[in-house]
Amino acid sequence: MNNVIDHDRLFKELISTFFVEFIQLFFPEIINYLEPNQITFLDKEVFTDVTEGEKYESDLVAQVQFRGQSSFFLIHLEAQSSSQPEFNRRMFTYFARLHQKFALPVYPIVIFSYDRPQKEAIRQYKIEFPDLKVLEFNYQVVQLNRLNWRDFLNQDNPVAAALMAKMKIAARDRAKVKAQCLRLLVTLRLDAARMQLISGFVDTYLNLNSSEEIEFQQEISTFIQPEQEGVMQITTSWMRRGLEQGLEQGLEQGLERGLERGLARERNLIVRLIKRKLGDIDVDIESRIMTLNIDDLERAGEALFDFSTVEDLTNWLNALDA
Repeated sequence: MNNVIDHDRLFKELISTFFVEFIQLFFPEIINYLEPNQITFLDKEVFTDVTEGEKYESDLVAQVQFRGQSSFFLIHLEAQSSSQPEFNRRMFTYFARLHQKFALPVYPIVIFSYDRPQKEAIRQYKIEFPDLKVLEFNYQVVQLNRLNWRDFLNQDNPVAAALMAKMKIAARDRAKVKAQCLRLLVTLRLDAARMQLISGFVDTYLNLNSSEEIEFQQEISTFIQPEQEGVMQITTSWMRRGLEQGLEQGLEQGLERGLERGLARERNLIVRLIKRKLGDIDVDIESRIMTLNIDDLERAGEALFDFSTVEDLTNWLNALDA
């Protein structure tokens, strides 16, 4: 199974879905002269670099109308997941060819999503001589690894909920950031498809280990009830998808073995979370948890925050058997 992340596709899907929200978050000045109801994404533009013999594709090109006018301009947005030499020259090449092809002003933007390096990215391309400046081409830059996720916690914006997952995050804060991304997401009350797009983006870039999962659940438990319930709905849907993926893998590796592997992973996680909250539990209780089916595991994840004592857990398990 191929686990390579298609970074460019993920970012393009996110930004094309929430294009105006992206502009509002990072370039609010553009909103002052952009007509938000007159945005058309152009077909993928393919350019051939004749000097290098390589084909490049611009990520996103939108034709946008000036507010209150009949004229248009282009916004070219490039998502870059790695640091590449002479990228600034490539941006100028895109600009020149877009301008030549469409005869429209072009507003160039780059979003850098790589983790390293953290030094400030170049944002211009120049050609000059001792006695003459021939060219100074500038473009806007959103460099995520230089942005502090805390600055975006209270932004009423779905792009903020997603991109906090790729900002500058200390290793100890990964679980906290994931929880806060989802908390912000549930407050936005988006439709199911858009919720899934953003939650999937967050889960892709903040894939937690076992100890971080426990910290993540603890962070969720501090949220107010409506936010806590909303986040739990998202995480239980992840659990079900994970089990379904285990089932799909089982079709290749042996159906029963694949499903049982997925179930075992989720059962172990629930046991660890319960022990973290309630302390040690009886071996018989742990054994009962380790036999729960898919549906009951989801219910256990949702009920976990209601348990104050081991007796609460025991009563809940007994109710399942009733």
